[in-house]
Amino acid sequence: MAPTALLSRRALLAAPWVGRPRFTVVRESPDAQKTQVYSPGLARLDSGRLVATCDLTYPPDTNPKAVRIEAGKLWTNEIYTSDNRGKSWTRRAEHSMMHARPFAAGSAVYVLGHQFDLTITRSADGGETWTAPVRLTQGQSWHQAPCNAHYANGRVYLVMERITDTAFRGWPVSVLAPVVMSAPVSADLTRRDSWVFSNELVFRDAVAQAGAPHLLGVPFFSTGNTDPGRGGRGMAPIGWLETNVVQFTNPDHMWFDPAGRTYHLWMRAHTGGTNLACIAKAVETADRTSIEVKLESAPSGEPVLYVPCPGGHLKFHILWDEVSRMFWLLSSQSTDSMTRPERLPEERYGLPNNERHRLALHYSRNCIDWQFAGIVAAGASPRQARHYASMVIGGRDLFVLSRSGDQRAKSAHDGNLITFHTVPDFRRLIA
Repeated sequence: MAPTALLSRRALLAAPWVGRPRFTVVRESPDAQKTQVYSPGLARLDSGRLVATCDLTYPPDTNPKAVRIEAGKLWTNEIYTSDNRGKSWTRRAEHSMMHARPFAAGSAVYVLGHQFDLTITRSADGGETWTAPVRLTQGQSWHQAPCNAHYANGRVYLVMERITDTAFRGWPVSVLAPVVMSAPVSADLTRRDSWVFSNELVFRDAVAQAGAPHLLGVPFFSTGNTDPGRGGRGMAPIGWLETNVVQFTNPDHMWFDPAGRTYHLWMRAHTGGTNLACIAKAVETADRTSIEVKLESAPSGEPVLYVPCPGGHLKFHILWDEVSRMFWLLSSQSTDSMTRPERLPEERYGLPNNERHRLALHYSRNCIDWQFAGIVAAGASPRQARHYASMVIGGRDLFVLSRSGDQRAKSAHDGNLITFHTVPDFRRLIA
């Protein structure tokens, strides 16, 4: 199916959803109940070529390349390229890693993920051939969905999250540390000594440092159940995860750093509620050999952990557009988070805040005040997810890669499709 535009704001005002947008399927599960697809990552090279990545899980002993075991499954990551703006895709490689994202640096393109330890592979020919994966760490455990990569000062900045307490039982978002990684774009990024790693600020330590939030209703549900249940209605301890890097270059912004050495981390806030993100700041030394992650402060001096963010309760993607001078936000739209959990439809995944089938686009000058642009994609039912998406700019258009599902999907979380969507002339959506 061909790419399509998202609905305009005018059409959305007339009807919240009209018709079903078309899309291109990049990867389809061979068996929706046994093999799921996750972690869509997307990069655009200077040539215009698109590089896409996605994870697949397999039952044990079904794929010899899948060596990463999590929750009883085996994982691999696949790499695809497209030279016709996403109309068709060529499979290029498969590696034993997960939570991987592609990004360009200098004349090369990389895919960074993990198999417990951080793992990276490199292509010197535009994504056609790839090196064997190289480990950047030893004896550690990592996490992170494919979020953005930020470029400044001839360097690339991105985040991978280290699981600091491997003895923690359940979903470990309370013990994640978002580690900012920075490297010169001209370096060989398969070498550990090319990278600067920040310190580690763990969520539960940050809360202890700042004091428990008051009057926010956090957590919204009791966290007595430390396992989210993967389809059940349990609530894991609060935390942060799935981190984007942003930089404020407008001198009018309250958090602008005239030295250009401060970056901000925008993270999914796991609170049981909706439309909040967690934030922190990362301050780089003048010689760019050290980065310190710490909490940001309001002008009053009060620490800031939560900020308003449409869809900040699930994985989102933030992209800075130099042309419009806007941040663009791709996230899941929540419509019924105040429904009692026991009254949700059976096909709804998790707690009421875990609605995954409406993918929305917003824009902002400052990452706080977001304006609604439109719906990029929506599934025909709550089971048919459109979520966990990545995006890149291609001239006047916005390209989106979504973790998706159709009526065959095991659940909204465990989908069976990776789909590609185009928002043509996306800057026209600015009011």
